[in-house]
Amino acid sequence: MATKIYQEPKKCFSDLREKGIVHDGMMCMVGGFGLCGIPEQLIMALRDTGATGLTCVSNNAGVDDWGLGLLLQSKQIKKMISSYVGENEEFARQFLSNELEVEFNPQGTLAERVRAGGAGIPAFYTATGVGTIVAEGKETRTFTTPNGGQERTFVMETGLFGDLALVKAAKADEFGNLVYHRTARNFNPEMACAAKFVIAEVDEIVPAGSLDPDEIHTPGNYIDRVVQTVSEKRIEQRTVSAS
Repeated sequence: MATKIYQEPKKCFSDLREKGIVHDGMMCMVGGFGLCGIPEQLIMALRDTGATGLTCVSNNAGVDDWGLGLLLQSKQIKKMISSYVGENEEFARQFLSNELEVEFNPQGTLAERVRAGGAGIPAFYTATGVGTIVAEGKETRTFTTPNGGQERTFVMETGLFGDLALVKAAKADEFGNLVYHRTARNFNPEMACAAKFVIAEVDEIVPAGSLDPDEIHTPGNYIDRVVQTVSEKRIEQRTVSAS
């Protein structure tokens, strides 16, 4: 009897618009920080599917003509769950005219909500936001703090887990193991663990086995698809000297 050898399913694709992945009304987790480490080509591919009624979970909403700002322009986003949106005039216009639902989060709380969702934790308590509008309508409880023995009020926040995650990495191997570059590790590793289906946009794909296990940030078992792209890597705010 011939021995069966396990073969990792194919994960590397050239087409960003594979059918059956995107649908209307889905929750989409998007990695990156500002314009650094965002899956810019995947965002454009998502725009081109024409899917509407999207809830996007992201640190930011891009700028008016790049990143998630493109999906705001096309009116495909119904709700944003974010921590910083200050660079996008179209976002402000839609929010102030009640065209866009927004759920603001302290940045650390957003990161922990995504991490918790990926770890299967439905909710957690944090002191951040207690006594502010962030805590309005949410459950609060008093706990004795472990590092001082004092009683303190905490607000309950829920974990976030999406239908689709779009992440950006510098390098992937054929099994989908990912290596991020510096600031691109903000939110991307958490988003990669917090969705039913995960697509990684990468600058380089290397042969399986060529990555040192110690340099892998996201194991390939979390990743369903890898697409190699050429990134524009725009700068959010360019500052130059007078001379």
